[in-house]
Amino acid sequence: MREEVKKWLEQSKLDLDGAEYNFSGRRYYISAFFCQQAVEKALKALFLHESKGAVPQSHSLIYLAKNTSISKKFHSFLRELTPTFVDTRYPDASVDLPSNIYDEENTYEILKNSKEVLEWIYQKIGN
Repeated sequence: MREEVKKWLEQSKLDLDGAEYNFSGRRYYISAFFCQQAVEKALKALFLHESKGAVPQSHSLIYLAKNTSISKKFHSFLRELTPTFVDTRYPDASVDLPSNIYDEENTYEILKNSKEVLEWIYQKIGN
């Protein structure tokens, strides 16, 4: 496996750990943010694994998905997760403060679905 793919995967796994840590600490919006980051970095690792091009400078998970072999069954979730990159960080990016938008129930679903995507990618790459 190429070194750059390993680095993106390693950071993806660390971000997933951050998502789990913050979920257990009831910092749900931070957990959701780290889920988005973990999936984005894993998709970029998959992109690099499947091509020799540069990593796309995009935060759109669906754009990354369309340019990789990831299963189409994840596309709907990736569309939903993409805005998390912004609305978890800025108090004026959505209808309310990020800490009020993300709760245990919706973040649990984000974490569960993110893990499913990540498992698929990790298996595909062989890590």
